[in-house]
Amino acid sequence: MRKALWVAAALLGSAGTAALANPSVFPTGTTRYDPAKAWNGYVIFSGTDEKTHLIDMNGNEVRTWDHQGFPGELLDPAVTGGAKGHVLVQLAASDQNGIGTVPGMKIFSNKSIAELDWNGKVTWQWNGEGTPPGEARQHHDWQRLANGNTLVLANWPHKVDGFTLPQQLDDAVYEVTPAGKVAWRWAVSEHLDELGFTAEQLKLIREASTPDYFHLNDMTSVGPNKWFDGGDKRFAPDNVLIDSRNGDFVAIIDRKSGKVVWHLGPNLPPLVSHAAGARPAPAPQPGQPVDQFVGQHDAHIIPKGLPGAGDLLLFDNQGAAGYPDAELATVGGSRVLEIDPTTGKVVWSYTADNSDQPLWAFRSAFISSARRLPNGNTLIDEGMNGRFFQVTPAGEIVWEYVSPYFAKTSAAGSGRPVTSNWVYRAQPVPYDWTPEGTPHEETAVVPPTPANFHIKAGA
Repeated sequence: MRKALWVAAALLGSAGTAALANPSVFPTGTTRYDPAKAWNGYVIFSGTDEKTHLIDMNGNEVRTWDHQGFPGELLDPAVTGGAKGHVLVQLAASDQNGIGTVPGMKIFSNKSIAELDWNGKVTWQWNGEGTPPGEARQHHDWQRLANGNTLVLANWPHKVDGFTLPQQLDDAVYEVTPAGKVAWRWAVSEHLDELGFTAEQLKLIREASTPDYFHLNDMTSVGPNKWFDGGDKRFAPDNVLIDSRNGDFVAIIDRKSGKVVWHLGPNLPPLVSHAAGARPAPAPQPGQPVDQFVGQHDAHIIPKGLPGAGDLLLFDNQGAAGYPDAELATVGGSRVLEIDPTTGKVVWSYTADNSDQPLWAFRSAFISSARRLPNGNTLIDEGMNGRFFQVTPAGEIVWEYVSPYFAKTSAAGSGRPVTSNWVYRAQPVPYDWTPEGTPHEETAVVPPTPANFHIKAGA
């Protein structure tokens, strides 16, 4: 499975082992919307068309930038000196064919990254100065800090002693100043013994057939939180949280020492069962210790001021991963998990059955994200299907959107470009983060009953 996992992870992560069938014809754009129950704002995302799109709740395209981000991210005016509508994107692709690159997938082999203003003008650019590759090689995440510096998650192709392969696609974190200087660096290969793996697991890691052995897919500051306020220094706001898709762990790095001071996973209890002998059930109950998440994405501490602040929120793909491979449910889907990071117990979770659907109706074995909203709803990106939706705490879907931006892309495991609308991450954006006068619509959308929704012949 390791060889297959590398092929898939070279895109965005493994597509997993469970089959998922989708219809060949389906509606796109906003497919349902209850303005009274939804959090109303914009959503920004980068599509397979290599552009970054800002949409309103009715799916209207409000703004487009002719560059993709990994992810496309709109910056809080608090970290741009008050400037509104600035985005982070990848500016130029590399002309090098280094380890870990995928033909046609520019997001993995970029030469430079940039901040663009509302009109697409470059206001900041970094070309990877001061790094071993001499190029940005940014992937999966970045963050503009309050001090004006930018945290960048990047690939570092190099030989790592003790590994079987001659080169590894290592993951590094850089803090880059506005002048483009590296002010701080960290590499995961230098901290393998701090992540909770057993000696047997470390042997599997070092002998892995993929150079992308951990595939970090998330990196962000911990941010202000109640745990640190209460005296737990592991959760210092400046510490950095990382998330390993292939390693099935989330960890916090101490900024001063570089040591890993907290981790959840890799070795969690197997998925719980409804009853003895039943198939694994993917939805743990509140107060229960979290069971095995697999191939997760977008792990982060919910920011202060939002419902659930201080808890860990992540998208549990349940896509094949782990050392050794984690056991997956035969019939199941993906999950969103909210976890108390100090106890490891579940606070809230979402699966398709919370919305009165079969578990497999919500599944994305790679990419994807989940973000808590100010009204308590959660915005979920079911990434491999290009579907975003808002759910209430009770699981009611109150907004749903399917990306209409299809293009040829090197899909995981296909071996050739195919047409897809996958979306790595969807970011909710408050109205006041954009320039004054930016339009938006809030008109209810009532979906038809699927059983009565037909396309007539000749129509």
